[in-house]
Amino acid sequence: MGNTPPNTTLNPENAAQTILEFPDNLLMIDLCGEFDSHLTQLEKLLNIQVVRRGNQLVVAGDPESLEWGVGVIQGLYQRLETGRPVDRTVIEAAIRLGQGTDENGVAADQMEMFKGAAIEIKTRKKTIEPRTLAQKKYAQALFNNELVFGIGPAGTGKTYIAVAAAVNLFMSGEVERIVLSRPAVEAGERLGFLPGDMKDKVDPYMQPLYDALNDFLPGKQLAKLIEEKRIEIAPLAFMRGRTLSNAFVVLDEAQNATAMQMKMFLTRLGKGSRMAITGDRSQVDLPRGVTSGLADAERLLKTIPKISFNYFTSKDVVRHPLVAKIIEAYDADGPIG
Repeated sequence: MGNTPPNTTLNPENAAQTILEFPDNLLMIDLCGEFDSHLTQLEKLLNIQVVRRGNQLVVAGDPESLEWGVGVIQGLYQRLETGRPVDRTVIEAAIRLGQGTDENGVAADQMEMFKGAAIEIKTRKKTIEPRTLAQKKYAQALFNNELVFGIGPAGTGKTYIAVAAAVNLFMSGEVERIVLSRPAVEAGERLGFLPGDMKDKVDPYMQPLYDALNDFLPGKQLAKLIEEKRIEIAPLAFMRGRTLSNAFVVLDEAQNATAMQMKMFLTRLGKGSRMAITGDRSQVDLPRGVTSGLADAERLLKTIPKISFNYFTSKDVVRHPLVAKIIEAYDADGPIG
């Protein structure tokens, strides 16, 4: 890359072309990346050609790719203007969002993503920033509502962001406890076949919640908080009979809760508490004929004010880019089983 890139040629006969001008040279440097690595990434992923000329980028490609690329590039520059960095993962997320542009050629989702203040969730070990518009709205809902649903495919950050919000509110003193729960439902294995006592049997199902907490809290502090029961990780069945006050409660894999279990869980909400319920409707492991509590709650509660339902798609997947394509392929093929 650079002003005279060896593998970039612009041929107006077979490609549309546009020139983007950026007034801030320092932000332009960040946009392009070290040795123009960001431009190389954009070229590869968007099937466009980008030539850097001073504070201008000459972008060429077929009309559809060009429109998409221009929206992504302008969205990335606007992100830099708000003081937030651009890296490879941000570019990948921007490309997933960048389909469809407004009248100025800027990706519509990107425009919405960069409106208003940045959303950052600070924890002891790291600061989490939503990568997509759906994640941004979900994060806002977690701080603004007492009961929040996050529904969508794996890898979209539903549980991760919810646990980050729980740690943030716990650190600030707004809640006194964190309670994380999951249904102990097997996907092809029997709980009784696992060795050990009840904790040993249950912990494998809870491991994703431990993993998230380990990302946000130092190990010794986390162990002490768990020992003091200020952070609890327990199967959904252990929630029966409790009232959870002044707590941030997360129910993960909620599609595997029965309708009765979901009702039981939702009615545990106590004074000063918040709940986040996450699930993927395409990964129900309940026996055939058993109604998913997540689907039941969605049907019954969607019209109740102050309950926030947030939806994610393959565009919001923040794992390996192939994961989004795998999800799209399965979605296109219809329900499994």
